[in-house]
Amino acid sequence: MISAEDTLRTTLGEPSEVVKAKVSDRLNPLTRRFVERSPFLCLATSAADGSCDVSPRGDPAGFVKVLDERTLLLPDRPGNRLADSFRNVLENPHVALLFVIPGISDTFRVSGRASIVEDPELLAPCAVEGKVPKLGLLIEVDEAYTHCPKAFLRASLWKPETWAGYRVSFGKIFAAQMGGDAATARQIDEALERDARENL
Repeated sequence: MISAEDTLRTTLGEPSEVVKAKVSDRLNPLTRRFVERSPFLCLATSAADGSCDVSPRGDPAGFVKVLDERTLLLPDRPGNRLADSFRNVLENPHVALLFVIPGISDTFRVSGRASIVEDPELLAPCAVEGKVPKLGLLIEVDEAYTHCPKAFLRASLWKPETWAGYRVSFGKIFAAQMGGDAATARQIDEALERDARENL
């Protein structure tokens, strides 16, 4: 097992000067456009004890507001109310975001420190179909940089002909976890479909 960075570096080598230079502490006009065109991101948080959570977030492109070159506003939408991300931020403000644009294999990474906000005036520009989010994460950028497309290219992520067609409903998974039957799975799936129609 590798337990020290010098051993790790012996195996991997050092990043090039070009790679090191791409890391910035703020957005620039081009990376700002990436954020404004992204309809989807993954939000990583961790609790004080180091336990981690990754949460998908999506809305119409531009749902994350760029308040300035070092400040982002990520609105919250109705979900399962477990509030894993929020609870983690209360213990540990450090967060990371990975912005994705469908069909584009480059991604944009941001890490920084978040605080939970509930200011209606601040959140008003985040309204979708007249619904203003109750909460949001105000994120102060520490690092921001584009990530190369190799993972997306290796996965052929945007090539429909490679998609596996795997589909097991959430209801079936949840019912199996609970020891439920097919009727339970059907009830869960119907409830989720209804929730998606009425509370999206």
